[in-house]
Amino acid sequence: MATKPSLKLLLAHPAHFFALGCGSGLAPKAPGTFGTLFAWASFALFHHHFSEFGLFLLLTVAFFAGIWFIDVTGRALGDPDHGSIVWDEIVPFWLVLFMTPDTFFWQLAAFMLFRYFDITKPQPARYFDEHVKNGFGVMADDLIAAGYTLLCLALLKIVLT
Repeated sequence: MATKPSLKLLLAHPAHFFALGCGSGLAPKAPGTFGTLFAWASFALFHHHFSEFGLFLLLTVAFFAGIWFIDVTGRALGDPDHGSIVWDEIVPFWLVLFMTPDTFFWQLAAFMLFRYFDITKPQPARYFDEHVKNGFGVMADDLIAAGYTLLCLALLKIVLT
């Protein structure tokens, strides 16, 4: 039986704080969308403080740390992919934003595409979502959604130029 996440759980362990998206995953409706919105807002605040290499290194560390965050929090919640766990939306969307032109139009398109692919889970994302019930599987399906998003954005850029 899955536990309902709370502010108490969020603050009980650093892994929970990050896995629950610094609180964005506690949204009563559409926590994945709120997690992605948090990713967009937070990226705007920190990305310009890093070189490209530094940002790529940060994203890599955040991805691998996220596997652990999600494992710990999934066990605490009784569900390895509880809807309130949104670190898996945050880090892959940061990657998308890292590779997307820094304009509102492109970032909005990235947001909409990422949410679409995260929700519909085209293969092989669906495989990870259905069969790999651990932190890696949870992170991997959203990383694949990020890949589909970046592919569509690249095709859109070709069409528009």
